[in-house]
Amino acid sequence: MSKRRDFLATTITTAAGAVVAGAARADDRDWSGNRPVRYPDADVVVLDPRFQKYKLGNAAIQRLHSGTAWAEGPAWSAVGRYLLWSDIPNDVQLRRIDDDGHISVFRSPSGNSNGNTFDFEGRQIACEHGNRRVVRYEHTGALTVLADNWNGKPLNAPNDVVVHPDGGIWFTDPGYGSMMNYEGHKGALQIKEAAYRIDPRTAKMDMVDDALNKPNGICFSPDYKKLYVVDTGGPPPGAIHVFDVADGRRLSGGRRFCTMELDGKRGGSDGIRTDVDGNLWASAGWAGDGFDGVHVFAPDGARIGFIRLPETASNLCFGGAKRNRLFITASQSLYALYVETQGAHIT
Repeated sequence: MSKRRDFLATTITTAAGAVVAGAARADDRDWSGNRPVRYPDADVVVLDPRFQKYKLGNAAIQRLHSGTAWAEGPAWSAVGRYLLWSDIPNDVQLRRIDDDGHISVFRSPSGNSNGNTFDFEGRQIACEHGNRRVVRYEHTGALTVLADNWNGKPLNAPNDVVVHPDGGIWFTDPGYGSMMNYEGHKGALQIKEAAYRIDPRTAKMDMVDDALNKPNGICFSPDYKKLYVVDTGGPPPGAIHVFDVADGRRLSGGRRFCTMELDGKRGGSDGIRTDVDGNLWASAGWAGDGFDGVHVFAPDGARIGFIRLPETASNLCFGGAKRNRLFITASQSLYALYVETQGAHIT
């Protein structure tokens, strides 16, 4: 048993840069599923010994779906046992049923939705680029508009959203969906890009930060005492920042958590999630093979792991019955990988 356990935890001890540069092969891999992947999967890269325990020696990255124009906003429904995600330009939300892998259109039109999540009552919350608003789908099927303006001016184009155990809804509003017709409706941004919180009792919306240029991906630490936000506007582009959360309502002590440069390649991040150990899993893209995929950071900000994909990754979430399956939206595809940790939150 110990030999098998040691085998499944195959160790990669080469320096981080050399591992990535010397083994870059995602673009050459057969992602159709017609050819088997030899274990351990060479595209799950250990950059630091701390990541070793999260890599399963007998699990491979799987491409579950292809054909989206720009896939975004994955969210796992534990009640329905399905994965939901957005195809923003095609104005639809897709759903993958867990029991048989069936994929179908879930909502059409979707308001050019981007980020999605579920609240603690199992209701879907979506950020709509096209309608410049955040909405909630009720159990009755009705739609509730949670936010569509700030001080009387329309929001830019809400991007990503998370929920707090107190019922608060936190979202970012960088405006990408209003900067082009491809992901929404092109129009002027009338307010400063910022992050907001919606109070669950009063429905009052408060700005929690407007210091970042383009606040994008957002997630809490496992204990909800920290909030991580990606600034896709930089500098540098795609850097991840962290804030202290006071009383579940306010932010303080904003600081840079990490940048995304790897082995001389300068790309960026977008969507982020934490696991139960406090590691941050960040989508990565715009720098090509040897960078695009998912980068994993320890709580101290050190990059410890890399999941290499053949296209720019936009977002991710943990799901499955044990919350130990990482789902990744990446440009035209949906990927998944079982890992030996669990998502810190409900999706």
